[in-house]
Amino acid sequence: MIKVLIADDHHLVRSSIAHLLNEERDIKVVGEVDDGENAVAQCRRLKPDIVVMDIRMPGIGGLEATRRIHRTMEDVKVLILTAHMEDSALRLMLEAGAIGFLSKGADPTEMTDAIRQVFHGRRYVSKEIAQRLALSHFTDEDNPFRHLSHRELQIALMVVNCQRVQDISDRLHLSPKTVNTYRYRLFDKLHVATDVELTHLALRHGLVEGFDANLG
Repeated sequence: MIKVLIADDHHLVRSSIAHLLNEERDIKVVGEVDDGENAVAQCRRLKPDIVVMDIRMPGIGGLEATRRIHRTMEDVKVLILTAHMEDSALRLMLEAGAIGFLSKGADPTEMTDAIRQVFHGRRYVSKEIAQRLALSHFTDEDNPFRHLSHRELQIALMVVNCQRVQDISDRLHLSPKTVNTYRYRLFDKLHVATDVELTHLALRHGLVEGFDANLG
């Protein structure tokens, strides 16, 4: 039996996937979570074989959650299920330890096939995503976020998702002063001066969404 944990911040998406997977004889959904921190915590508690992971969720998000799971629970495999096809974000997820990528537009048969392949240790990349990743090798500019440390990237993603310094401090168990030190260090590395400029840069490289990156 393949045990699956679903991590997505949309209840309708989670429930739809759970219903689909529980119809399969060899797959069982053991839990559902709506943010990255709970994904990590429930992996430790429930010990799933696979986490179906959204990229953009509250808190630490899918990227950092994938990195933590890959680093500390090597038997758990992460399959990214996303509607967002930005090349740089997908490459970062691959580097974080994701073993598969599936579009939210995939049909049910493809999803169950992807889960089975990932369970058996094979990488799965849907055709559409594979084409984008292949083309991006030739067309995408160097992503400056790849040069940040794990902690700097983690804090950068939390900042651009409108989390205050105190919230970041509480979540990461760091002092506000330390959080600000990281902020200014990553500002220097990315050649930006404010949270707004950081957000625009993250938008241009596909790490966040919500408005036109060329505004302002």
